[in-house]
Amino acid sequence: MTMKMATIAALKHFDVAKETLMELPALNKASVLVPLFVRSGKLHTLMTLRSKELRTSGGEVCFPGGKQEAGDKDEVDTALREAEEEIGLLPADVHVVCRLHPIISKVQEYFNQVLVTPVVGFIQESFRPRPNPAEVSAAFTVPLDLFTLDQDHLGDPRAARAPVPTLSFYFTDPRTGAEYHIWGLTAMVALIVAAIARKTSPESDVGVRAEELQVMLRRHLEERRSKL
Repeated sequence: MTMKMATIAALKHFDVAKETLMELPALNKASVLVPLFVRSGKLHTLMTLRSKELRTSGGEVCFPGGKQEAGDKDEVDTALREAEEEIGLLPADVHVVCRLHPIISKVQEYFNQVLVTPVVGFIQESFRPRPNPAEVSAAFTVPLDLFTLDQDHLGDPRAARAPVPTLSFYFTDPRTGAEYHIWGLTAMVALIVAAIARKTSPESDVGVRAEELQVMLRRHLEERRSKL
């Protein structure tokens, strides 16, 4: 079984598409696309640096994505539409694998929270992003192995006591020398996908169990729902 096939099988185990998740009508909905591909025998993902001119998360590293619009059929539709708008990735060029458990963003900002659903899919290694300058100032690829807890990646000393830990990773693009800070929800999504993918590698020390992360996120949603 190839690395891609093994990763797809592992990701499907965590697909929430057929689950009945609790609704949180008070929250806005959004989706992000986690584009995966294999390069030189290793899994990579594609990320973007949002334009500093944007009012929301300007200048931050994110996966392609955004808020749900009226014409979107579901979370997958939102993620694919946003990816095409932001980096020119056509929906037909994405092999959608699964939807992961949604995450509440901006945990500390009660009145500005968004329920974000990660959509994971495979793309061709040959894809070259065409960033929309109104939304994206750069697009770059990152080895998925970056996102482990082998080292201390907690971005805030209070994170260990928070419902959802604040994670922080740093990456230098070897092709351009540009340095990127990957943190918050984006880092959490990347960590979950990496943890799932690492289960397919027998020589890897998993370090963190994807099942535990999913349980943590579900518990946080349940607590949030109880406060509505």
